[in-house]
Amino acid sequence: MITTFYPPYHFGGDAVFVHQLAGELGRRGHRVDVVHDVDAYHVLRPGVTPPDGPPQDGVTVHRLRSRLGRLSPLATHQTGLPLFKSRLRRLLDANRPDVIHFHNASLIGPGAFAWGTGVKLYTIHEQWLVCPLHLLWRYDQRICDDRRCVRCCMRAGRPPQLWRATGWFERQLKQIDRFLAPNRFVLDQHRELGLDLPGTVLRNFVPDPPSTPKVDEPPRSRPYFLFVGRLVATKGLQTLLPMFLDTPEMDLVVAGDGDEADALRALASGMPNVAFLGSVSAERLRPLYRDAVALVVPSVAYEATPLVVLEAFSEKTPVIGRDLAGLAEIVSEADGGLLYRGDRDLRAALDRMRHEPGLRTRLGENGYRAVRGPWSANAHIAHYLDIVHRCVAAKHGRGGAL
Repeated sequence: MITTFYPPYHFGGDAVFVHQLAGELGRRGHRVDVVHDVDAYHVLRPGVTPPDGPPQDGVTVHRLRSRLGRLSPLATHQTGLPLFKSRLRRLLDANRPDVIHFHNASLIGPGAFAWGTGVKLYTIHEQWLVCPLHLLWRYDQRICDDRRCVRCCMRAGRPPQLWRATGWFERQLKQIDRFLAPNRFVLDQHRELGLDLPGTVLRNFVPDPPSTPKVDEPPRSRPYFLFVGRLVATKGLQTLLPMFLDTPEMDLVVAGDGDEADALRALASGMPNVAFLGSVSAERLRPLYRDAVALVVPSVAYEATPLVVLEAFSEKTPVIGRDLAGLAEIVSEADGGLLYRGDRDLRAALDRMRHEPGLRTRLGENGYRAVRGPWSANAHIAHYLDIVHRCVAAKHGRGGAL
């Protein structure tokens, strides 16, 4: 597994997913090596060393560091090359892995796609392959509908990546045997934007809950809706807060932190029915999910498959989500929640979840069946290994079409 961020040096769901996938493969007897770039983490969190979690069976983690520190990911960002990452190549040469699986490769560099001889996979966690800012979110204001990448990067305070406009990037993508997309929307979107990738839809998953029960926190005194995620503009919490301004009988609990935390707390000032908990551990999140009326996902930018949706489903909690991209696809396919397009729809969905307990129960049960079926770890790993075996067969001329 090769990725830019990996727990505890990470900021979002893509790194959590890689951690979960590595752990599931390790538990099943596979040898997994994970390589990630600590210097990239320190670009955004200089001087911070987060505490390690418990080790995973069968998983060895390799952390890339350079004597140049934060200049190393900057060099990769500007050239697309894995400069100052010679350790990665040595690891690939020494271990000769059967499978080389790239995830968020933004600060590893697409130049690394040519390294190693195993089957090469790439999971599309977000839009980095078609957007240097990852999210197709133009000028930090709206969904991108007219590619102006250089201007957008400059306005975001990031230098443009001129190598994206060359044939070199396309040649690097051809090094990947199979691109994995968490849903049909992601695969179709990339093809519409000009990348005709050899792709397969492979649903994300959440692990089965631990067999040892966790000690629950005391329940909250009033029914509440739950928001879980980074506090940044694209997650859309700023569009949700006004729903609770003139409805004091509805509570909102916010779990997460991020660059917009202070601004969002200010927006919610004078609203005693909104509680900001800050960053919350996975153990504390489980009872928060379970006791919530619903998880609300108001993202205003494209989401592939938000893991928070699957985490809510695993606790039999339904979802109220914006009718957009992969988020809408998973909620609809699981029949595990309600979708909305505007404020009026959102208000109606919140009211229905509060006043129709039978609806909440039915949708929550549907979501739970989804994460115990098509979105389960067993289903994911079985499909994943089938893709690997077919890629191996195709690479050696033995058929294996996908």
